[in-house]
Amino acid sequence: MPAWRYSALVVLACALASGPLLAGCGAGSASPAAATIQDCGTTRTAANVPVEIEVNRGQVACSAALQVEAKYAQAIADGQAPGNGGGGPVTVEGWTCQGLATPELLKTGETSKCAKDGREIVAILKTS
Repeated sequence: MPAWRYSALVVLACALASGPLLAGCGAGSASPAAATIQDCGTTRTAANVPVEIEVNRGQVACSAALQVEAKYAQAIADGQAPGNGGGGPVTVEGWTCQGLATPELLKTGETSKCAKDGREIVAILKTS
């Protein structure tokens, strides 16, 4: 395909796009959702399973996110979480942490979430 046709298709696609698709048409732009996710590294669940820690909403230092997740895993290991299998909510340094149901884990890979004041830390099952 000639370069001019390819360029015309890109311009047309951008012109027809609306909402989140339009964000990808500018130089150097990124979707708002991608810009808000902060990768913080890896830790382990109470069952010693590696998980990736992300801050999905709000501003949280990675060191704090990893500490909250580590303390949540320790609380689970110590039997401090109510519910079947320890999935009930646990308060860790003011954060409310809770394991996610298996159907949600299978759909998203997310094993648990910790929330505080509109901020959210998520533990995601590592697949590699």
